[in-house]
Amino acid sequence: MSSHATTISTPTLDSESHALLQSITSHGGYAYAGMATLAAAGDQRAAEAAHEMAWEQLHSGPWHSILPVWRDAYSMACLHVAKFHFSNGEFRDALRTLDMGIIMGGPLFREDLDSAIEVVLVAKARQYQNGGVDADNEGREKAGSRWLVCPEDFDKSEVQQILPVRSLSSKIVGKRSALSLEGFLREYFLSGSPVIITDCMAHWPARTRWNDMDYLRRIAGDRTVPVEFEMLFRLEKITYVQSGSKSLLHFPSFLRGFNLMLQKQGPHVSCTTPIV
Repeated sequence: MSSHATTISTPTLDSESHALLQSITSHGGYAYAGMATLAAAGDQRAAEAAHEMAWEQLHSGPWHSILPVWRDAYSMACLHVAKFHFSNGEFRDALRTLDMGIIMGGPLFREDLDSAIEVVLVAKARQYQNGGVDADNEGREKAGSRWLVCPEDFDKSEVQQILPVRSLSSKIVGKRSALSLEGFLREYFLSGSPVIITDCMAHWPARTRWNDMDYLRRIAGDRTVPVEFEMLFRLEKITYVQSGSKSLLHFPSFLRGFNLMLQKQGPHVSCTTPIV
């Protein structure tokens, strides 16, 4: 794929669309097939209609009951819609649509989706270099900091409350810095002796990278990602983890929301955010 591509190439879509539409029709998707055919011929409204039809099919029952053909149909519709967004210079919308095709769609057009995302990201970067608006930087000046969690806001005493009472004050508990797994097994595990191990994560790049807003914007940009929130709370000296909601979020919006949550609740919120 050329780094200066001006169109989205979809070789799998071009070669497999006829067979997929026949399969969709055999499962009653006559209206979708008609809209998808018009979309391939250049009708943007038909592409959006097909996209909506496939989306409704994905939500017509439990996920395991949805026919795989409709997942591929959704990916097909995402590709059609993304092509129109791309040709109109709407790179953010194109990325969101393609990401949703990867997350919610079937595997048939995965290579087309991946290559299309590469093309959109290159075009978006080139637009920014030429002085265009970069949505990734939205709110950066208002944020006032490049860090998700500022070191001075991190209260170590609160973290220590999670540990058992007097676990850090017992004189019989050793303390070792960056103890290896072999050393732990040999010197402490086999004998059943307690030990406090520190600095084992000091070399992890994630300790700084995942807290750096600039880094997160650079690698995730305008992507749509699945996010799962968890809440930590204490009750009668016991720490509990409460599962929260699972959502598909626009990554810059997630960063802004996460900052607001930290401001309101402090660094007690954890989340799992796979970067697509």
